[in-house]
Amino acid sequence: MKTNLPTAIKCVIFDMDGVIIDSEEIHKKAYYETFNTLNIEVSDTLYKSFTGSSTINAFQRLVAHFNLKNDPEELVLDKRKRYVNFFENDPNLHLVAGVEEIIKYFYKKGIVLILASSSAMINIDRVFNRFNLNTYFAAKISGADLKESKPNPEIFNKAAILGNTPKENCVIIEDSDNGITAANDANIFVFGYANKLSEGQTLKNADFVINDFSELKKII
Repeated sequence: MKTNLPTAIKCVIFDMDGVIIDSEEIHKKAYYETFNTLNIEVSDTLYKSFTGSSTINAFQRLVAHFNLKNDPEELVLDKRKRYVNFFENDPNLHLVAGVEEIIKYFYKKGIVLILASSSAMINIDRVFNRFNLNTYFAAKISGADLKESKPNPEIFNKAAILGNTPKENCVIIEDSDNGITAANDANIFVFGYANKLSEGQTLKNADFVINDFSELKKII
C-alpha cells in the first residue's frame, strides 16, 4: 500500500551512497578486492542483494554462505582500508548531479535534514568533510548505530526521532530496494531516486520515482 505525500513536509531523510555521492563503484571495487583475497566468487545477484545493507551484515552473510572461518569484523576492516585507498585517490569522485542544490534548497526552506546511511560513520564523515555538507544536516545515522540493517525499518524510525518530526511530516530519498522496503515498513513516504549507477534496483515499491533532483522543487 502506497503512503500519501505529506501535506506539510518538515523533515527530509537522505540515504548517502547512490543518493548523495556516487560511491557505489568504489565500494564494489573494495568488496571485490577483498573477495579475491578470500578466493571466493561472489555472483552479481548475491552482491546486489547487499545493496543498502551494512558492511558487517554483508560479511556475516558471506561467511555463512561460503562457510568461511574468517572473522566478519576483520573482513570489514580489510574492506574499509581498500575503500579509503580508492576514496582518497580518486579525483573523479563527485556528488550526485543536482543533490547539493536540492540540499541547500531544503535547508533554506527550514526543512530538517537527516542522513540515514548503512555506511560506517568514518566513511560518512569523509564524504561530508570532503564536500562540506555538515552545515546542512541536523543529524547523521550510521550502520554502527543500528541493531538491524536495511531492509529493517530501524534506521528510519531513528531518523524521524532525531529529526524531532512526526513520521507523517517526513519523507525519505532512497536509491535501493532494501532502503525502500525499510521506508515502507517505517510507514514513511519514500522517493525512489533512479540512479543509473545503482545496479539491479527496481524501485517498484517507492511511493514516487524521480530521475532528477530538480523534480523535487515542484513537489516540496
